[in-house]
Amino acid sequence: MAEFTMELNDEQKEVRDWLHGFAADVIRPAAAEWDEREETPWPVIQEAAKVGIYSLDFYAQQYFDPTGLGIPMAMEELFWGDAGIALSIVGTGLAAVGVLANGTEEQIGTWIPQMYGDANDVKVAAFCSSEPDAGSDVASMRTRAVYDEAKDEWVINGTKTWATNGGIANVHVVVAVVDPELGSKGHASFIVPPGTPGLSQGQKFKKHGIRASHTAEVVLDNVRVPGSCLLGGKQKLDERLARARERAKAGGVGVPPAEGWGRVKNAAMATFEASRPAVGAMAVGTARAAYEVALDYAMTREQFGRPIIDNQGVAFQLADMRTAIDAARLLVWRASWMAVNGKPFNAAEGSMSKLFASETAKKVTAQAIQILGGNGYTREYPVERMHRDAAIYTIFEGTSEIQRLVIARTLSGMPIR
Repeated sequence: MAEFTMELNDEQKEVRDWLHGFAADVIRPAAAEWDEREETPWPVIQEAAKVGIYSLDFYAQQYFDPTGLGIPMAMEELFWGDAGIALSIVGTGLAAVGVLANGTEEQIGTWIPQMYGDANDVKVAAFCSSEPDAGSDVASMRTRAVYDEAKDEWVINGTKTWATNGGIANVHVVVAVVDPELGSKGHASFIVPPGTPGLSQGQKFKKHGIRASHTAEVVLDNVRVPGSCLLGGKQKLDERLARARERAKAGGVGVPPAEGWGRVKNAAMATFEASRPAVGAMAVGTARAAYEVALDYAMTREQFGRPIIDNQGVAFQLADMRTAIDAARLLVWRASWMAVNGKPFNAAEGSMSKLFASETAKKVTAQAIQILGGNGYTREYPVERMHRDAAIYTIFEGTSEIQRLVIARTLSGMPIR
């Protein structure tokens, strides 16, 4: 087990500086254009693939970093560049985590490479969990998967929403209900291979922020996938459902006092549990970017014959911004280290990191606009885009309210509603 440290080693620093250079030289110059176009920045993704950032190898190296700091460090630097473009680069990772969290070794080896493609023919993947009537309330999910034993196929019907890369993905990972009587415990995840009949893109959303990231509905109309596309396999699913039914008969359905790493209630939650600290790191990157713009502006902008940072009201805001950013990063790093080293989230540390970092990003980007004044409100400066982008962190992969609910339930053991 790696010791927890707040100091990156030489190799991590080298990777960080490499990512920072790519974010500064490639992502930032393209940010405003792709935000206005509201389209997937395929040329930037291809550039990331050419240098090795958008690849299974790079993602795996960071994911399996024994210190746990590889992924948060990478996310912070890329999202420092621009949140929308960065999400287009890393969005495939959520689907990959879904396979890593629930799939067999064979499924991992088969499907994750197809999610990325290669530098000459880049692909993306989508993780499809939310539905029009089932966002935070995963127990209300309606997408059904029914097993056709004669053909060893699963038939999936339903509509997913808010899917990053939904409809344009090469591989879709879909969470569906296999036993409605078990609520959220009756869910399973499925791979929908490229070109599968019945899967189509529904509405593409025009968003407040992260506009360079494709977000859409995914419609599944009698989608048939082989039995081998059930993540984890049918034997494992049958065993899990049998245990859930026994607990239900014994009156054991409820919220446990604490959920450790890897011991989660269903397929969707396994993916979100793994990704929450990473989302926190994204928020840290956006907050840091806005803070740096505000700091530079405050030191160069003069009013009444002196830089505005000479004013206590501005200086104190910057001090609070930097303090909150550093605190958020430490919470993210702690949760990431715990996750990789098998430490249980007995105090919902993953949710804590995501909650604090996302709220920090919203506040810091708003403060940056205030420090820049009228300039901050215009698109001539990047902080207004950063503020729009920051709003998503308190919403996707569990709203701030849901994070607080998870933390409160974990600490108390009570089914707080």
